[in-house]
Amino acid sequence: MRDEAVRALRRVVAAIVLAGLVLAPWAVDDYTAALLARTLALGLVGVSVALLTGVAGLPTLGQTAPYAAGAYASAVVGSRLSDVGVAHLAVAAVAGAALAAATVPLVVSARGVIVLMITLAVGELAVIVAGRWRSVTGGTDGLAGVPPVRPLWGLPVLATDRARYLYVLVVVAVLVGAVLLILRTRAGLLLRARRDDEARLRASGHRVPAQVAAVHVAAGAVAGAAGSLLVVAQQFVSPADFGFDTSALLLLGVVVGGAASIGGALVGAVIVIAARDWLFGVLPGHAPLVLGLAFVVTVYLLPGETHRSGLRSRLLPGSPARPAGAGTERPEPTGVRA
Repeated sequence: MRDEAVRALRRVVAAIVLAGLVLAPWAVDDYTAALLARTLALGLVGVSVALLTGVAGLPTLGQTAPYAAGAYASAVVGSRLSDVGVAHLAVAAVAGAALAAATVPLVVSARGVIVLMITLAVGELAVIVAGRWRSVTGGTDGLAGVPPVRPLWGLPVLATDRARYLYVLVVVAVLVGAVLLILRTRAGLLLRARRDDEARLRASGHRVPAQVAAVHVAAGAVAGAAGSLLVVAQQFVSPADFGFDTSALLLLGVVVGGAASIGGALVGAVIVIAARDWLFGVLPGHAPLVLGLAFVVTVYLLPGETHRSGLRSRLLPGSPARPAGAGTERPEPTGVRA
């Protein structure tokens, strides 16, 4: 009953947040629209985190690495080659997927907290490279003055923050919809089966390492596309956009929104990033501490949700394998929740 109430509350909050995001361009000023566009880009990275953490059972703190790769690839293309948004998205997705593919050998053979440590190291390494590769990334100063994009060939340039926000909103909606459709296929069901009982899936003859590699690369492509949207929103990119605090906030957003829910992860990430920005104004210097405490409290108070994604047992190794009372509950179907 408690889990049902939590899910019902999440649906109500998600509906309110999504309605607000759709109506926002006509209710806020340009500055707020730009902030919301950056928040949506981060929300899409949260979707990639949920794809790994909630669907595949691979908790990650490293999705800022393909996010950074996509952002810098998009910024370089936008500054030197083309101003077409879909071209930027394609290049950014390929860059994110390529970086994720390069780390597949490290991730496929690892489990539990070790995956967290590996992905954290990859994310921090990406920040270091971005800060030192001045000829491409601009170093710690970043790449500024990226020209505005046009969504498609022949369309006008997105000259205002409201127009750029609407572009980001549409792209996020399309990509999230595509992820949800793919996860409703046999491949998505196999990923959840791998998360729930990998040994049984191996025994039935399925190629588990190949599945893990595929979802890792796919999540990298989604995060890379989000990097392109970040550049569209702020026309600037620097290593400060991809630090550990961003990784931690994204994981918190996924837990808050429901680690096993793609739509919930998007909404959760949006809420957490907005809360972070608000807390920085109200409690300067203490926002990370407050959000860290919120993460710990969320993991402990929502054992059912974190158990279903496999997240609770990975983040809290001493926790029971099943939440209290789980033996009398009917198991959930393995379909994908939006």
